[in-house]
Amino acid sequence: MISQIGSIAISLAGGLIFSSFIFLALYRKFNNDNYLQVAERAILATCYSIFLAFFCLLNELLISNFNLQYVAQYTSYETPIFFKVTALWAGQAGSLLFWTFITALFTVCYIFTTLNKMKKLKFHSFIILSFIFSFFILLTNFIANPFEPVSPDIIVQNGNGLNPLLQNFFMAIHPPILYVGFTGSAIIFVMALAASISRDLSFEWVQSIRRWSLFVWTFLSAGIILGGYWAYNELGWGGYWAWDPVENSSLMPWLTLTAFIHSSMIQEKRGMLKKWNFLLATSTYILVILGTFITRSGIISSVHSFTAENLGPMFFTFLSMLILYTLFWFIKRKSYLDTPDKIDSFSSREGGFLYNNLILILMCFTIMWGTLFPILSEAWDGNKIYVGASYFNQLNIPIGLVLLFLMGIGPLLSWNNTSKSVLFSRFKLPMILSFLSGLIYLIFSSIFQLYVFVAIMGVSFTLSSILGEFYKSYKKYNRSSNFFSSLIKMFLSNRHQNGGYIVHIGIVLLFIGFIGRAFEVEKEFSLSPGEQIYFSNYVFKLNSIKSEARDNHYAFLSDIDVVDSNNQLLTNLKPEKRIYFYWNSDPEKRQPHSELDIHSTIQKDIYSIFSAYDAQKNIGYFKIMINPLVNWVWIGGVLMVIGSLFAFWPSRGRRR
Repeated sequence: MISQIGSIAISLAGGLIFSSFIFLALYRKFNNDNYLQVAERAILATCYSIFLAFFCLLNELLISNFNLQYVAQYTSYETPIFFKVTALWAGQAGSLLFWTFITALFTVCYIFTTLNKMKKLKFHSFIILSFIFSFFILLTNFIANPFEPVSPDIIVQNGNGLNPLLQNFFMAIHPPILYVGFTGSAIIFVMALAASISRDLSFEWVQSIRRWSLFVWTFLSAGIILGGYWAYNELGWGGYWAWDPVENSSLMPWLTLTAFIHSSMIQEKRGMLKKWNFLLATSTYILVILGTFITRSGIISSVHSFTAENLGPMFFTFLSMLILYTLFWFIKRKSYLDTPDKIDSFSSREGGFLYNNLILILMCFTIMWGTLFPILSEAWDGNKIYVGASYFNQLNIPIGLVLLFLMGIGPLLSWNNTSKSVLFSRFKLPMILSFLSGLIYLIFSSIFQLYVFVAIMGVSFTLSSILGEFYKSYKKYNRSSNFFSSLIKMFLSNRHQNGGYIVHIGIVLLFIGFIGRAFEVEKEFSLSPGEQIYFSNYVFKLNSIKSEARDNHYAFLSDIDVVDSNNQLLTNLKPEKRIYFYWNSDPEKRQPHSELDIHSTIQKDIYSIFSAYDAQKNIGYFKIMINPLVNWVWIGGVLMVIGSLFAFWPSRGRRR
């Protein structure tokens, strides 16, 4: 019964969104506000129908209704309730409905907050939103319907269960957070297009779209960081970023949105860069759809892809229409988007933001080219040529280092122009500290690595620059003996600017974590209980290997003592080798999985993997990795999110 209601709700959403087009056309012809109001209600009713369908599917997953193909494919009786919720986005049909659900949430918020204040944007916003909804509702109704029943001649006793890699807490929260960032970019796309078409790029609009952008950027950042954390803790390859197509697809819109947030500040203060900002705002959502096309078309394989359906032609058509529609209005409104004001000096903060933008877009282009090259090469001569991690590293590490220095240069520049004397006085201390940090590295490092050397200097330069700005601001509000009171006043005085500085500090900490990758070491070995091996100043002793039957898997449990150079027990590692669906009579349906164990400190991680177990010989096969400074990546990611939330919350004087 509930599944039927969900199916009807999806169909109803299709009818409602089609009716919105009719009433929008009538409004266009007769200029009667009543038709626009009815169209608005039709879009809201579409959203409510999608809400209903979503909760119907959630209910069917929780009660294990195996009469639905989707439920039978991605859950089982043994699947814990928490991961039955995760199954919502484990497959194509569920993830598309979930995507549409979040889009509907954003649409309701957009209508009741932004559009009620900026009514001139309503008509064109509704047209674009209706078009976006039409595409996803079409997919959920006819291509990937999550309420599709199983074949009538098949009785499902139990479901297939959830992919073991998805049975992880961070995988339960990473996709929905990332989806919020992806779908939220649709509102930025709608706002940019609607405002340009309506010729209403007002100051209020700039402030509103920047707040939307900060909100979306926060979730994109959190989603990317959580994805890296999940990959590091679950996939078993010891890293958090591998330039995988899915990873790249999330990073590209993050880069353009980051560029837009910076350049929109110039538009807010000086009324400049309207064309540039239009392209950045619209390209963010276009890149989201491009990434979705890449990962859901099946033309590029990914370790992060868990669905097999081919939606490539549909997404390619949708992507093409978005690009053509955007270019049409960009050309048509080009004269309106032109601004007479120019950047006065490239040694100004505006110039710094522009350099920042160019570097971000350059990085986005190199990533896009490397990601798309297998597709382009196959289309050209039939040979799919994959681009390895070395390509991305060789191009983007230098670009990233330039960006690191620019983050430190920006706060030292003044608006409009910065005199030579001011430049010298402001750059003097960060440059000295940067030079000293590089010198210390040269003195104490046994092996010279150029990128590490430059990164250390960049970290020191940027960190000292930002902290210097904090200190100057603090001095203005240090009117009492209470340090914390003055500090709070300083932070609350300009939440947007200080939040941005916190974000930049978070990115600096990310770079500290990246430096650690240059010093990673690993070793693979086999041990029987009682044997030990020496590696990287540690002794690894295997105490025992035991087996244990659990609710949804069978596990082989290892017990490894780690002894440091002082002959002291440092930690005890317990990596596991799990076999999911162990009791299935078909051996091909059994899914082995390595459950990692990590001893983590602020300096380094000892990363252990139980690769395989030979029961006859009672031998375990292991991989140990020593990963320095990894935790600084997670600390930096958390600080980025905190800073963006701080910047997102407006000061009292800016609230409207």
